[in-house]
Formats: sequence, structure tokens, C-alpha cells
Amino acid sequence: MGNESTVSEGKWIGSPRDFTVERHVADTMISAHWHDHIEINLLLEGSMTYLFNGKQEYVEAGRMVLFWAAIPHQTIFVTPESPLVCVYLPLVDFLALPIDAASRQAVLQGAFVNEAEASSGTINVRERWADEWLVGGSARQQLVKDEVSIVVRRLILDHTFDRPALASNPRLSGSEIRYTQLLTDLIGQRYGEALTLAAIAKHANVHSTTASRAFRSVLGISVMEYLTRYRLARAMQRLAETDDSILDIADDCGFGSAARFYEVFKRQTGMTPRHFRVSTRPR
Repeated sequence: MGNESTVSEGKWIGSPRDFTVERHVADTMISAHWHDHIEINLLLEGSMTYLFNGKQEYVEAGRMVLFWAAIPHQTIFVTPESPLVCVYLPLVDFLALPIDAASRQAVLQGAFVNEAEASSGTINVRERWADEWLVGGSARQQLVKDEVSIVVRRLILDHTFDRPALASNPRLSGSEIRYTQLLTDLIGQRYGEALTLAAIAKHANVHSTTASRAFRSVLGISVMEYLTRYRLARAMQRLAETDDSILDIADDCGFGSAARFYEVFKRQTGMTPRHFRVSTRPR
């Protein structure tokens, strides 16, 4: 989640290469945002609900959650005065972990991973991460990174994909969430095609005005902005995991041309597709 007061719609949090740990009081977010990290949350007290990838995801105290934050997400419900530890793991560091391909792809394709359980001792260790990251010096910061890597590996290995009962959100109607989930599912299936708002709405059997209003109400961005982000997310995965040509990736992910792909990729990440691919490979 991060310090949401510093985040503007459609902007990245910090640098996509920065590892960061924060502790703050959780709060609801005005609109959805994204940033190119694997985000890890540990709520120390209370509960909260995310809108993630068009769906509601419940988070309870003491159970770590993990998701790819390049997918639009927004907190819509938080119990008052709930302390939260957030870890931002760079995508490059996540890709370097010894995690099986199927699990890694599940995360990059939108899985919201919930920890099955956590002991009080484990919670205390993770709560300490934020303090040691801020004032512990380089040696302790490296220990935090090492501990986070192990915890992430265990979390992925356990395949915890719980979906508890969802908290209600009085600001959003059931139809808005339903339409948004329908549209995000459709984009996930057809993002490689040449799509306009009218075409997406037609495929979903929803009027384009209704689709646009519902989508922006739920996620805080337009349908086409989400489509671009989704295409970019899938392209990043291909760049990291395959040797496919950049032209093929641009075409398969719906960008239409390599020039358009380079333009969008550089604007959103600050690096070229080729540079990103090199940065994900062992040296």
C-alpha cells in the first residue's frame, strides 16, 4: 500500500529497482494505483479489504499477503487505527528467487496470496523489519532482505490462496463491481487483440458508457488505461521468462508496433524493454 498521500493516480511508487520496508497506519485509498513491485503486507491489528484486479480481497491481522502491485489495487475498507507493515520487493529480485515457474506465473497473472497462519513470534520478527530497515545500517538491512526472501519463498511454496468472507463497501454498488470484474476478465482473455472501449464493452455485452463509469468508479482509472497496464504486465513477464523477440512480444501483447511498445514501456518504467530483460537475467 505504501504512503498513499504521496501517490498520484497512475504513478509508480519510488523506483522499480528499490527494496523498501515501511510501517504506518493503514487507510482507505481514493483511487486505485500501481507500481512495479511485489508488495507484501502484514496488518498487525484489525482488517482491511482490497479491490485488486477488479475483485475484493480480505486481509486480516497476523496473516501476510502478497501480490504483484503492477496490477491496479485499492484499499476500500480499513478498521480504524490499524498498523501495517509493507514490504516492496522489486520485480527483478522476485524473479531471481528459486520459485517454480507455475507459482511465479500465478503471481504475475494476478494471484492474491494469503498466508495460512502466523504465530505471534513470526509477527514480531516481521514487525521488526521496518525498524531495522530504517535505522539498522547496511548489515541489518541485508538481513531484512534475506529474511524477506525466505518468507516469500515459503509463502509461495505453501500455495495459500484463501478467499475469506468479503467486507462490504457502501460506496460501490454490486453491479459496478460485477461489471468491472467482467471487464477485467475479458481484458485478461483478449488483451492481445486490437481493442477499443467500444469493442471491449461489446464483447462484455455492456454499454460503453456503463462500462466506463463502473470501471472508473471501482478502480479509479479508465478501461483503456487498465488495458495498457495489463498489456505491459504481460510483456514484462515474457521479457523476464522467455527469449522471444521484442517485436513478437509487442505484437502478442497488443501494442501494435515495436515503436509503440518502446514508448509505453519507457514512459512507465524508466527503462527500455531490452534493458529490463537484461536486468532480470543472472550476471
